[in-house]
Amino acid sequence: MLIAKEIRKTNIAEYILYLWQVEDLLRACYFEPDKIEQQLVSRFKADETASKEIADWYNNLSVMMEKEHVRAKGHLQVLANLVNDLNEFHLRMLEVQKDQEYIHLYRQNRDAIGDLMQRMETTVENEVEVCLNALYGYMVLKLKNSEISELTQKTMEGFGRLIGHLSARYIQFENDDFEF
Repeated sequence: MLIAKEIRKTNIAEYILYLWQVEDLLRACYFEPDKIEQQLVSRFKADETASKEIADWYNNLSVMMEKEHVRAKGHLQVLANLVNDLNEFHLRMLEVQKDQEYIHLYRQNRDAIGDLMQRMETTVENEVEVCLNALYGYMVLKLKNSEISELTQKTMEGFGRLIGHLSARYIQFENDDFEF
């Protein structure tokens, strides 16, 4: 909760990836309040009031995941909506072409995005979701200390630059610091 609030203000893509990770952590705790307390809340080393607030946040997310039928897999609707909003922003950036750096980054990554989108078939709906899924998978591989090919690393670096730039512009747009 504390981390999510801060990330949301500065980087929409990191916020989405962070909450995807929280969803997976809740799944790993089997949505059990005692496990959530032990595995997630306690690591914040917060006072009693803050710990209760953090626990409530995790438990509320658990309830939302139950109600939205995403306990086993999938993402909360609010996150799906954010991904779609970010993709709409991406499409607008491409259409207007005001930010040439973004256009350049997109062109550098377009083929890799298309290839990955074909391999994912019906599991993704748009280019931004492809990039975010790839970056999340890459993060999981790194956490597992899995071997990662040089091609995958280069591709993820490219996706990271593209999504990082898009996310920065999105936050600027939200703060009225960027216009089309």
